[in-house]
Amino acid sequence: MQSENRQTSASARIPAPPVTGAAPRASAAPLRVQRLGLAEYGPSYAAMRQFTTSRQEDTPDELWILQHSPVYTAGLACRPEHLPRGSSIPLERVDRGGQITYHGPGQVVIYTLLDLARRKLKIRALVNLLEQAVINTLAMHGTVAQRSSGAPGVYVNGAKVAALGLRVRSTGCYHGLALNVDMDLAPFRAIDPCGYPGLAVTQTRDLGILASAGELGDALADEVATLLAQHEFSR
Repeated sequence: MQSENRQTSASARIPAPPVTGAAPRASAAPLRVQRLGLAEYGPSYAAMRQFTTSRQEDTPDELWILQHSPVYTAGLACRPEHLPRGSSIPLERVDRGGQITYHGPGQVVIYTLLDLARRKLKIRALVNLLEQAVINTLAMHGTVAQRSSGAPGVYVNGAKVAALGLRVRSTGCYHGLALNVDMDLAPFRAIDPCGYPGLAVTQTRDLGILASAGELGDALADEVATLLAQHEFSR
């Protein structure tokens, strides 16, 4: 899933050499895939915002595949009672929707830097698309996953395996989704994941899926690209 870059810098763009991939069919909305390795959250967040602020009408859309060093992120709707209890892990307050979640090594994060107007995608449709990409990816490994009404994300037997949160500025979307693969789940116990006290959290390794974070990151990005292309050509 990653380049050999193990750390991001604080520059406006993450200085990783791009490894590009195309959407599965020729498209009027180009899509690049960048594999950015293990990255600190703060510089990655700044880079997403800078990318979105500076993009032009012809700027290609991008998917960034990465993992983060341990960090909690609290969205705009986060309430104090959901914040970490007795944890030394850093907390970042960010401008996505939703409550609080945890990121750490062994979790695949895909940031979706998309021009929604160009793709004629509404935000609700994009949420459904990203959830379906996770569901389809897990199905390839024999695991049945579901949505949960009123609680964005993907679940297996009631336990959350993937979370998502998005932000739209003008027509540019950023943030994205996170899939738990093979990580330390203990930090989730210090918070109310996504604002739900006692919410069970799982990961693909515990579901019997042996694919690595790199393999699942690539597969998930491919599925997102496929569904974006299907949406475009169905218009």
